[in-house]
Amino acid sequence: MKSLLTALDEGRLVELPDTDKNKALEYLALLIEAIPGIAQRNDIVQEVQKREISGNTGIGKGIACPHARRDGEGDLLCAIGWSPQGIDYDAPDKEKVHLVVMYYIPDSEKNFYLKEISSLAKAVEKTGDISSIIKAQDIHAVRNQLLDWVSLAIDAAAPEPKARMIKLQEREAAVAAAEAVGAKKLILIVPFSVVLSTAQKPIILTQDADFLRTAESQTTLPGLLKGGETFPLSGYQIVVRSVTSYAANWVLHECFAVKMS
Repeated sequence: MKSLLTALDEGRLVELPDTDKNKALEYLALLIEAIPGIAQRNDIVQEVQKREISGNTGIGKGIACPHARRDGEGDLLCAIGWSPQGIDYDAPDKEKVHLVVMYYIPDSEKNFYLKEISSLAKAVEKTGDISSIIKAQDIHAVRNQLLDWVSLAIDAAAPEPKARMIKLQEREAAVAAAEAVGAKKLILIVPFSVVLSTAQKPIILTQDADFLRTAESQTTLPGLLKGGETFPLSGYQIVVRSVTSYAANWVLHECFAVKMS
């Protein structure tokens, strides 16, 4: 359960703002794309949705584990979305999905991924269902339940004395990190567009006034957009979703900004 615990530590547990399945998947995929160190040109959104068409990733009992696979080395990563209302996911058991755990799986980590979702399923089975997730009043209650599942998985995977020791160490570290995330970090995703030309300054289009002021003050933005698909900008992690060229040297960049504030 290492990647799930890391996601909790780093603030990648969010309340999903939409009950539409495709939009929820896109939201989580963008969180993973924004993680520093993810290789460029990894279109997680497209990969996740493609795999969803070939096979539904609902595992039952209100949980889904969509994923994107990549060749080579790297860390197993995940982002977790909570939907209080539930998502019509077309899962095999026809139940609405309230917890979406999305994985980014380098080829070298596929066995660890299988072990992790197996441990997650067993922990849920041991508690009976995910009613505590469904009835949770806020994201902090969801985080605490996930930490309990991590503890159950550790108990099942190790001899009892060792399990207690690991459980204590991991739980204390996770709770401290999770509380810090809950108190100090709220994930914000801001969609925006930038129109560039050689003749005038960038035109930035967004509905978020705070981000607009930040972006307009950054004179390095045009060069950063030309130089990479993911880059930091004044406290935000910028993900460039698409680039379209037009006549007269106009270029449109469709982007997302992710902020931990």
